[in-house]
Amino acid sequence: VTRSITKHNYLVLDVDDIPRVVQEAFFLASSGRPGPVLVDIPKDIQQQMAVPVWDTPMSLPGYIARLPKPPATELLEQVLRLVGESRRPVLYVGGGCAASGEELRRFVEMTGIPVTTTLMGLGNFPGDDPLSLRMLGMHGTVYANYAVDKADLLLAFGVRFDDRVTGKIGAFASRAKIVHIDIDPAEIGKNKQPHVSICADVKLALQGMNALLEGSTSKKSLDFGSWQAELDQQKREFPLGYKTFDDEIQPQYAIQVLDELTKGEAIIATGVGQHQMWAAQYYTYKRPRQWLSSAGLGAMGFGLPAAAGAAVANPGITVVDIDGDGSFLMNIQELAMIRIENLPVKVFVLNNQHLGMVVQLEDRFYKANRAHTYLGNPENESEIYPDFVTIAKGFNIPAVRVTKKSEVHAAIKKMLETPGPYLLDIIVPHQEHVLPMIPSGGAFKDMILEGDGR
Repeated sequence: VTRSITKHNYLVLDVDDIPRVVQEAFFLASSGRPGPVLVDIPKDIQQQMAVPVWDTPMSLPGYIARLPKPPATELLEQVLRLVGESRRPVLYVGGGCAASGEELRRFVEMTGIPVTTTLMGLGNFPGDDPLSLRMLGMHGTVYANYAVDKADLLLAFGVRFDDRVTGKIGAFASRAKIVHIDIDPAEIGKNKQPHVSICADVKLALQGMNALLEGSTSKKSLDFGSWQAELDQQKREFPLGYKTFDDEIQPQYAIQVLDELTKGEAIIATGVGQHQMWAAQYYTYKRPRQWLSSAGLGAMGFGLPAAAGAAVANPGITVVDIDGDGSFLMNIQELAMIRIENLPVKVFVLNNQHLGMVVQLEDRFYKANRAHTYLGNPENESEIYPDFVTIAKGFNIPAVRVTKKSEVHAAIKKMLETPGPYLLDIIVPHQEHVLPMIPSGGAFKDMILEGDGR
């Protein structure tokens, strides 16, 4: 049952195996490409008496033999040669770089190559850096997708060429030579054939390339000034933006205010849907692991428990669960846990009374035909249902609802200043669409830049 969602799983049938199995489980989870390991200990085993032998050796000869070796210097030199020959290079950086933020920043400092990150890679390169193109892909920025489309060299570090990034795979980075560095051999060449591939830890690869650059004269000759200027022009021409309507609260605006009031320092967790994409687009992530999202697993309800974990692990840091009403309802019972544990988790619900992302697809591709995507009470559409403020009070958590744009700034400020858990229910229009948008299976030229459900 758990095979498809774990890296490995154990069923312990001998009590004496527990010390070895637990040691192996932590080693497997944290080495190579990290992933979850399940250890299933049946009740009869749990209740047996045993004298544990703590230093039992691990027994993983096959796995250890297959772990990637450090990258070969000649391959790293080949990558730097390609960089030297290119005129329009782009770094495409994903979740695999979560442990190598410093090395990545140093590499960019020395080369001047612009950086775009995947949904999983947000924060691995600071979003406010002049060389950041922010997120690419289906709901990425125009300039990030433009850069990849026009690039002559794509440096793909710790990424998997997921369909939400590439769209139509043949049209993705079609003018570019591709360098793919990934720790997981299964990812290399899976979706897109690279010209140079290195199966290794990207941290070691970046350290190696940085050392070669520091020791060489070639970095003096790297000058991508005209390419940077071309992309800066795209940034000015096609910034992220949205229309405003009287005193309606635009969800993008609410996130921008949150970004401003937290100075872009908060840890953000999300559910799945439009709120997740707006949180990715309009909050500025400056460091790895500042953004917590279920990404390709699409797990609605992920936001609140993830935020709780982040709050426990990072005392003193503001943690905000930016959630949608649909996702929040999936794990709303965890309000009890954040209250009892007194965790300073701020639940920031963008409540549009709909499954917004599906509504957007219905609006765009199915003539706005609604199929179970309205989440309110059809008997009385003017009242907000369910009433999250009342529910939160039942859990003894302070909660406030805002319906006007003019109230947003003060309400978010109060949320951030209130100690412990807090729920802010922000009523937003369901007609709003996440833009830009490249339809599924589309290419850069198919990008949609305007329109909504109105």
